[in-house]
Amino acid sequence: MALSNNVIGGINFIAVLLSIPIIGAGIWLATEPDNSCVKILQWPVIILGILILVVALAGFIGGFWRIPWLLIFYLVAMLVAIILLTCLVVFIYMVTIRGHGHLEPSRSYLEYHLDDYSGWLRRRVRSSYKWDRIRSCLGSTNMCPELNQNYRMAQDFFNAHINPLQSGCCKPPTQCGYTFVNPTYWISPINTAADMDCLQWSNEQTQLCYNCDSCKAGLLANLKREWMRANIILLITLVALVCVYLIGCCAFRNAKTEDLFKKYKQGYV
Repeated sequence: MALSNNVIGGINFIAVLLSIPIIGAGIWLATEPDNSCVKILQWPVIILGILILVVALAGFIGGFWRIPWLLIFYLVAMLVAIILLTCLVVFIYMVTIRGHGHLEPSRSYLEYHLDDYSGWLRRRVRSSYKWDRIRSCLGSTNMCPELNQNYRMAQDFFNAHINPLQSGCCKPPTQCGYTFVNPTYWISPINTAADMDCLQWSNEQTQLCYNCDSCKAGLLANLKREWMRANIILLITLVALVCVYLIGCCAFRNAKTEDLFKKYKQGYV
């Protein structure tokens, strides 16, 4: 029984270590400017990681100190945590499966359209109340001013691989036909009827295209990219956690069988 308990404790120590990538993924999301403005995914990931950490610690203590009720709690609670993590991984995949950038002639950067993204994500930015808060947060970052520092000439800017947020929020849509002055100052649109965003564009540096659907789409494109990266970490951790849990279940069953056999030999059964 002692050997089996040590094995269970060791296995649960691995589960403790597996909670670290989950918590780390949540913290990484929280440090990204766009995620810190939206505040959707990072806290569920961090909370779930902490939950797995606490449950794994309970199993670790229960294994080494031979506390049966704590091991039973671990088995039930970890199963619940694994189910929750599985649901989170599937959810992230489902809401990020749609959406992509569009190429424009003579441009290296991509353009983004709001309708390309999942309905759940679109609802996170369509509400004026929610968007006003997100817009204010994005406006406080340095993402647009840094374009003026990096690109002086029009062709240099057109050949740049700027991120989706900068493409959607810091410049007007390419199809509007605005003339480049600098990355955040454009004049003389050719076709303002091409897109409603053409009318939303403002050379006022606090406004730019923050009220445009292209800015919302650029935000969702950025979120999608970061969430997919985080989801890869969560998926790998989930697979490892399931393996650890199944091994732990087998070790717990063997320990109970060993204990029952020992009692049988001693005449208790």
